[in-house]
Amino acid sequence: MAAINKLTALRVQREKSASTLIDGGGLRLVVRDTGSKAWVFRYTIAGKTREMGLGSYPSVSLEEARTLATEQRALVKQKKDPLIERELREKQQLADQARQQVSLTSFAECAERCMEAKRAGWKNPKHAAQWASTLKTYVYPVFGAVPVAEITTDLVLAALIPIWQTKNETASRVRQRIETVLAWASAMRLRNPNEINPAQWRGHLDALLAKPSDVQPVDSHHAALSYTLVPSVIEALQTHHGQAARALEFLILTAARTGEVIGATWDEIDWERRLWIIPAQRMKAKKEHRIPLIDAAIDILKAQPRIVGNDHLFFGQSKQRNGLSNMAMLMLLKGEKASGGLGYPDATVHGFRSAFRDWAGETTQHSREVIEQALAHQLKDKAEAAYRRGDLLAKRQALMADWGEFVMSKTQKVIPFHQTAKRA
Repeated sequence: MAAINKLTALRVQREKSASTLIDGGGLRLVVRDTGSKAWVFRYTIAGKTREMGLGSYPSVSLEEARTLATEQRALVKQKKDPLIERELREKQQLADQARQQVSLTSFAECAERCMEAKRAGWKNPKHAAQWASTLKTYVYPVFGAVPVAEITTDLVLAALIPIWQTKNETASRVRQRIETVLAWASAMRLRNPNEINPAQWRGHLDALLAKPSDVQPVDSHHAALSYTLVPSVIEALQTHHGQAARALEFLILTAARTGEVIGATWDEIDWERRLWIIPAQRMKAKKEHRIPLIDAAIDILKAQPRIVGNDHLFFGQSKQRNGLSNMAMLMLLKGEKASGGLGYPDATVHGFRSAFRDWAGETTQHSREVIEQALAHQLKDKAEAAYRRGDLLAKRQALMADWGEFVMSKTQKVIPFHQTAKRA
């Protein structure tokens, strides 16, 4: 039998005296001495009569209260206690919120919290500084922004492989620190504690990487293509689609480092002055670096899609928050042509900076100081460094324009590059 409604919106609004007004179907309005009004649903289940608050008036109108009461009556009809059901829903909401918070906790956030928790046990202050420095240098650019619950073996390898052969002692420490952070995250229930730690050595990474004791010292310089081949690389890149190709082309045109490119965000681009301004915290020397952007670099940026929620210039496959993997450009460079790569197995991405340095030093009259500044190198001569005040931007703009003309010579319908011998 349908409930008989006895209240009207006008009566509910005007009632001032303390009373309980019955609407029907278990719904009633309780008016208190203070004049405040609250909706109550009264029901009986398993022989026990209970009351459930449905909200205060006027936040909940008469019509809304009737709808809520109808929903509760349906639960009672199913032999479900509305109060218990609401409690279960609230617990589920809290659990969902907690899971959502966990899913948004990045590796970098976990690392900072882990270091803070362990700081008291580190007797040597340098140890804490080394922890922070190595993670910021080798790990954060790769997966610092990735939710800690989503860190995989592939991501750990992406951070370790570039330095495993050349800086094995450092790489081994980085691996241990990643493992510690992930173990801390598991203990804090920010990761599934039943999953293997992707940075674990014994029984995991030892099957994927050479033993530290077996790694032979190698030349610390990055393998580089001859600068004479760089125009051919640019020409080949322009036939490739995808973020790795665009990022590598942009890297070559700006003579920047891998980490600087994959960590670049849109707010670092000054369109009016045609500059890429890299903040100090992202630079190896911890000093802001301004890079002049030539037309070809600007064209790359203008053609780049912008992803909602991802501020990176070059994004990974997931397109969510993360920048491009630091392995993507290397894999493209070293990959076989038959498989879609560029076919330079002995080259490294960092080597393009050496190619730039060789080209500038051997074929132009741009000064050493300008070239070193373009590469954001710190001067070893402390006296010379002390007297340097500016960043030689105007001269570097001329240098980068010449570099752009050279490397784009095979892709642009222009007169081939001629040496600017008279330019200082």
